[in-house]
Amino acid sequence: MSFFEIQGSTPLSGQVRIHGSKNAVLPMMAATILHRGTTILTNVPRILDVFWMIGILKTLGCQVWFEEDVLTIDASVVTSTIIPQYLAEKMRSSIIFLGPLLGRCNKASLWYPGGCSIGSRPIDLHAEVLRAMGAKIQEDGEHLDVTAETLSGCTFSFRFASVGATENAIMCAVNANGKTVLNNVAREPEIRDLCRMLVKMGAKIDGIGSSKLVIEGNSQLHNSSFRVPPDRIVAATYLSAVTVCGGRIQLCEVPVYDLRAVLAVLQKCGCRFRKRKSGLDVWCYQRPWAVPYTKTQVYPGFPTDVQSLLMTVLSKAEGVSVIEETIFEARFHTALQLQRMGADIQINHSYAQIRGVVSLHGADVTAMDLRGGAALTIAGVSAEGKTIVRAVEHVFRGYESLERDLAAMGANIVLKQ
Repeated sequence: MSFFEIQGSTPLSGQVRIHGSKNAVLPMMAATILHRGTTILTNVPRILDVFWMIGILKTLGCQVWFEEDVLTIDASVVTSTIIPQYLAEKMRSSIIFLGPLLGRCNKASLWYPGGCSIGSRPIDLHAEVLRAMGAKIQEDGEHLDVTAETLSGCTFSFRFASVGATENAIMCAVNANGKTVLNNVAREPEIRDLCRMLVKMGAKIDGIGSSKLVIEGNSQLHNSSFRVPPDRIVAATYLSAVTVCGGRIQLCEVPVYDLRAVLAVLQKCGCRFRKRKSGLDVWCYQRPWAVPYTKTQVYPGFPTDVQSLLMTVLSKAEGVSVIEETIFEARFHTALQLQRMGADIQINHSYAQIRGVVSLHGADVTAMDLRGGAALTIAGVSAEGKTIVRAVEHVFRGYESLERDLAAMGANIVLKQ
């Protein structure tokens, strides 16, 4: 298995462009099935999850071309509605094919999806909203069969603002009969971007960016192209890196508005930044400061995807910090690995108390999930001595080349097999 070898204690300096968003492009790829024609996506990151999604699209009968950062998907013909087990188990995002397959073909068959081990992530909300539109769902504990004689618009209120369930509901509603009103939808930027893409394809969606969406079904869709926005979590990774390592960097193509909660917390840590036309100048020249309390929340709150990155920053902060995790119960796996590097972290159910230490030391650690792998990597860049980060295949799922970008900022990091 691949691993990163890092010689740490290196201040950062350099310029990096933020690549296209993982969390935005995956539902966009699934949405292309709704149109019996061709969709072009640009600024697509060359990450492992994108390649797994391409595999699913090809299995369903689509033709796909991926050159540089341009992804062309011809969904004129869909020959299958079955997502094979070996592909579904690779990634959680396979679940978002339920909505578009149901909307296009009135049926879908899927094995329970896999991905990172960050918590249970149940699919009950997906099932509830699809049933409200007329779907019948059979499950045997490992497999889902979803069918619908007719899909009809409905009014539905989510008990919890689930991103994936919101995405499935939107895509199913686009091809359903009549009007669908969705209340308490997730407001993450990726939902907004999916809606904008669908509108460009010809869908009729009102309330984009709010907690209520109104979708007029059975719109005539057409060929289109759409640029994938920059990845806010990748940007947060490099903001966290300069905060914990020190130095000054330039980040290009940064979705600053979508990072308000992250920037507010990192400012409390001592990170400073200045907006530029093309992005951000970011610097931090002192040991980070503790942040007494941070709680992960749905957007626009502090994102759970940045929690392990913040934990790395706070592990070297001056003072005591507390993080409450409210989204995924297993996000604290990374704390055990940071402890091997000298971090003083105590876990109590959904709370992590971090007593900052002056420095971390290099160690042999293992990535347990995508964002945790990135957090351990920037911890290694900031630590004294050599760090080995294993199981970095998790990192490849969401970062085009984390080691390349960190090296461009002066880090001494090498990918080894």
